[in-house]
Amino acid sequence: MKKIARIKDIARQAGVSSGTVDRVLHNRGRVSESARTRIQEAMEALNYEPNLLARALVSSGDYRIAAIIPHPGNDEYWEAPFRGVNQAAEQLRQYGVVVDKFLFDQKDVESFKAEAQKVESDQYSGILVAPIFYRESLAFLSKWKKEGIPFNLFNTHIPDYEPVSYVGQDSYQSGVLAGKLLHYGSKSTGTFLVLHLDAEVTNSTHLIKKEQGFLDYFERFKKTGFHVERAEVDFWEDTVRLDEHLSRLLESFPDLQGFFVTNSRSFVVADFLTRNHLMQYQLVGYDLLSKNREFLHKGVIDFLINQNPRGQGYWGVKLMADYLVFKKQVEQIKYLPLDVITKENVQYYE
Repeated sequence: MKKIARIKDIARQAGVSSGTVDRVLHNRGRVSESARTRIQEAMEALNYEPNLLARALVSSGDYRIAAIIPHPGNDEYWEAPFRGVNQAAEQLRQYGVVVDKFLFDQKDVESFKAEAQKVESDQYSGILVAPIFYRESLAFLSKWKKEGIPFNLFNTHIPDYEPVSYVGQDSYQSGVLAGKLLHYGSKSTGTFLVLHLDAEVTNSTHLIKKEQGFLDYFERFKKTGFHVERAEVDFWEDTVRLDEHLSRLLESFPDLQGFFVTNSRSFVVADFLTRNHLMQYQLVGYDLLSKNREFLHKGVIDFLINQNPRGQGYWGVKLMADYLVFKKQVEQIKYLPLDVITKENVQYYE
C-alpha cells in the first residue's frame, strides 16, 4: 500500500514551512522562486501529482468501483482491458479506491446477467461495464440510473442512459476508415465483403455502427462500380464448416476485392486465405492479437485498426475516480485514437 504524502512531509523534504507548501499547492500567496523549486523537487521525490493530492486530502472514505468485464481467459482481446483496469486500480489505491472485477463469458449472455446482478448500489460508489450484450445491458443501466449509482461504459456506447463517460473508439468512424483503407488499396472496382465473425451481431451496436460507416463510405462510389456485401458467421471456430462457407462466398462474388472483419478475429480469414493460397484479396481488421500480428507480418492482413483496449480499461476506471474522488468534470465521451497498424509500424505498438 502506497502512503499518501502529507503537506508536512513535503515541507520537511523541501526545508520550508507547511504554510509555504500549502500556498504552492493551491497557487495562492507569494512564494520565492527557490522555495517553489525545492517544493516541486520534493513533490517529484515523493512520487505524486500535487493537483490530485490536493483533492484527495479533502476526500474521506473508501471508494469501491465494480468493473464488469469479459473474462480475459476466454478471449485474448479482453486481456488488454483487464490489464488496463488493474493498472488504474494500482495507481489509484493510495487514494482509497478499490476496484472489484466481475468477470463474465462474452459468449454467454446469462453469464453477463449473473455477474451484473451481483453489483448492488449500497456496496459500490461507481461501476465500469462493457455492455457488449446491448439488450440485456439496458435493464441494468436503467436500474443503476434510478438508484443514483454512476457508471462508465467502454467498448460499446449507449448514450441514452447518460453514463458519466464512455471510453472507446468512434465505431462509425472506424468503419469509414476501414472503407478508405480498402478503397485506397484496390486495383480495380468490385465487391468488398463486410464479415461479422460474431454470434449476436444484432445485439452488438458497435459492430452495426462499424458496418454503417463502411457502407456510407462506399455509397459515394457506387456509380464507379464499387459494391458492398455482408455476411454473418457464428461458427468461426469450426474450421471445416467455415472453409466451406467462405468458399461459397468467393464463388458468389467473383469480383471480390477484399474483406472487412468487424472485430478482432481477422486472423480467422487470414488463415483461410493462407491455407488456400488466396493471397490476392485485401484484408482489414482490428486489434493487435498475437495471431493478427503474425498474419500482419506475413502480409496476409493489410491493415489493423488498433482499438486500444488496454486504454479503454484504464481510462474507464481513471475517469470514474476523477468523478468520484477528485470531483472533476470528466469528458462525457473519450474517444481513443484510430491507429492504423501495418507490418512496417507494428513494432512500435508491440
